[in-house]
Amino acid sequence: MCEKPKFYITTAIAYTSRKPHIGNSYEIVLTDAIARYKRMQGYDVFFLTGTDEHGQKIEEYAKEAGVTPKKYVDKVAGEIKGICDLLNTTYDKFIRTTDDYHEKTVQKIFKKLYDQGDIYKSEYEGLYCTPCESFWTESQLVDGKCPDCGREVKKAKEEAYFLRLSKYQKQLEEFIESNESFIYPEARKKEMLNNFIKPGLQDLCVSRTSFKWGIPVTFDDKHVIYVWIDALSNYITALGYDPDGSSDTYKKYWPADVHIIGKDIVRFHTIYWPIMLMALGEPLPKQVYGHPWLLFGEDKMSKSRGNVIYADDLTNIFGVDAVRYYLLSEMPHANDGSITYEAMIDRFNSDLANTLGNLVNRTIAMQNKYFDGVIQAPTCPTEFDEDLKASAKKALSGFDKNLSEYKMSDAVECVMNFARRCNKYIDETMPWALAKDESQKEKLGTVLYNLLEGIRVLSALIAPIMPETAVKIAEQMNIEPATYDSIQEWGGLKAGVKVGTATPLFSRIDGEKLIAELQAKKEAEEKKNAPVVEIEGLAQIGIDDFMKVELRVAEVKDCEPVKRAKKLLKLTLDDGTGTDRIVASGIAKWYKPEDLKGKKVIVVANLKPAVLCGVESNGMILAADCSEEDVKVMFVDKSIPNGARIR
Repeated sequence: MCEKPKFYITTAIAYTSRKPHIGNSYEIVLTDAIARYKRMQGYDVFFLTGTDEHGQKIEEYAKEAGVTPKKYVDKVAGEIKGICDLLNTTYDKFIRTTDDYHEKTVQKIFKKLYDQGDIYKSEYEGLYCTPCESFWTESQLVDGKCPDCGREVKKAKEEAYFLRLSKYQKQLEEFIESNESFIYPEARKKEMLNNFIKPGLQDLCVSRTSFKWGIPVTFDDKHVIYVWIDALSNYITALGYDPDGSSDTYKKYWPADVHIIGKDIVRFHTIYWPIMLMALGEPLPKQVYGHPWLLFGEDKMSKSRGNVIYADDLTNIFGVDAVRYYLLSEMPHANDGSITYEAMIDRFNSDLANTLGNLVNRTIAMQNKYFDGVIQAPTCPTEFDEDLKASAKKALSGFDKNLSEYKMSDAVECVMNFARRCNKYIDETMPWALAKDESQKEKLGTVLYNLLEGIRVLSALIAPIMPETAVKIAEQMNIEPATYDSIQEWGGLKAGVKVGTATPLFSRIDGEKLIAELQAKKEAEEKKNAPVVEIEGLAQIGIDDFMKVELRVAEVKDCEPVKRAKKLLKLTLDDGTGTDRIVASGIAKWYKPEDLKGKKVIVVANLKPAVLCGVESNGMILAADCSEEDVKVMFVDKSIPNGARIR
């Protein structure tokens, strides 16, 4: 028996600062779909994911929470692992950088690199970004802030150990240029070479003395090993790498076939990580794929923006497979993707309920109605059969090609196009009309056979994307789940099998109702979480608290209703800053847009943004509750300039 080809795939390990949002979860679902696909093809797959748990930021979060760093990361790592499991991902190992074996091996790696002169001790003085745990030079800053996250930096000076990146610059440059697919997509490769490597690599700070939550340097206990040597080493420590002698598992699977990572950390994986491996004398990974981000609408998800969506909230509403489907179908290959509840509802109803779900449901229902469920042999072809078979072949080849290039949304579209072709085949052959003519019984049996065979092919193709749905389809057809090999040729479905009962895979969602429910829930939570101190029946604050509220005069330049929200008006305000401010206000019951245009109002200018029915509201206008049924907006004299502060 031939040995299976090996395939080692990894995600970036998730940082244990906070519970991950759905944008973070995209990566684990993408990697899982690739791993499932490779297993279908007969590969011996090892799929690694896990958590990155050391650093100054963790130490600070733990201090704020009043717990030890270990207790803090235990909680967040549990949440991250729970989301991986919730999303039905099939990782083979979940590594934590606080695992004892990982810490000991990282210490050995650091010592080996030090002993051979690739790590040396010096002093670092620069501009430090705590959230990114990165030092920057003045020239690297963007508008005076961290080029990676846009936050403030502060001057820092400390003794540190450094990795000699400069020593390996030429070797790395030659490797990247001679291995065309190492950095993928191509645009990321050009960015790394032109923006970072060719201008000259600076040696990398790889230890810190200003905090303690890290892996200690064994020969200098003032220092802890800095994040990148610790975190990046997980890809080999998880397999059993050891400078003193590695495990058979490491020898079997390394080098990695692909690291699946976010586009924001391509630099670390294609510069620092390869140089570490070169210094250790180990093979480099075959490929690093830097995928784009999943945005909320057009913005990066952020708690401060109030636009964070979590995987568990989505699965509670749409189900696990529908969430997986959206993530994999909506994210382009090279550009950022987008998620909103409205977009999810639209895709759920159009693709899953209408196209796929309806196809499966009505085909099995017709098989039961016209043949008591028994699948007939395809003995009487129609003029549309060959085109259907050709479409199946095209779907399979397109699926293979796109998935091999990690173009997941394109692969999903190949599958959905074939599902649409199957629905068209129903319209072309009109089985309900054939059923009325006894002489067309044989042709009807063939038509339904072809539809069921098409569904069988679809079930195999969607298995990496929606594994639970693939199993449900097989159960309704009363067959074993279709294998990858079994769909290479048309006609693998056996006649004589009796299908099961037709049960809807996906039921249509009332979008307007769901959006209203979500908005009501959000408003209730915001009201519940609002800090209020009651004194003698009145919420009282000090002058310092009041002065934190910034009230500004603003002119209403434009006003319009918000779709799907009867209570909301969208106001465009001129607040004197030179940039329009958008505010969503629940006053549509009392005011029409024309009542507000040109008027001057008071806006709470420093209220954190909140997304209301798809509109990001940046502030709140002041209004008075005159009674339960009457609200009056506070207008001000037109002579007061826009932007004037109310005190």
